[in-house]
Amino acid sequence: MRSERGFALLEVLIAFAIAALALGLLYQAASSGGSAVRQAGLYEEAVSRAKSHMAALGRDTPVTEGEREGEDGGPFYWRISISPSAATQPSPNAPPTSQRLTLYNVEVAVSWTVDGRKRQVVLHSQRLGTRSGGADG
Repeated sequence: MRSERGFALLEVLIAFAIAALALGLLYQAASSGGSAVRQAGLYEEAVSRAKSHMAALGRDTPVTEGEREGEDGGPFYWRISISPSAATQPSPNAPPTSQRLTLYNVEVAVSWTVDGRKRQVVLHSQRLGTRSGGADG
């Protein structure tokens, strides 16, 4: 008769342990969801910054062969790599100072570090630029 009156201490402890595990799993799921949202926001901002750097090429900065890099505010760093892909050949009677069109491969990378891990977004494109007719490369 005595066992039918209520829960034994052992049953209560097991119920608390199960509740604690369930709450722990719920907390972990919620925090990982928040981390995923934060990561997605950083990727979105990095893509936006990379697009901005790509759009500035040829308008605000010249399209010339080489690499440039710098800090982009907050955790972000940028790097632009430009290399020639193809060029028009100047005519034989063109003056040495004449311009020729060159097609450049352009790579814009925006990177950042979060939780000790480096992340990066890379955009590739091609742009037209000019080079002096007398220069080979």
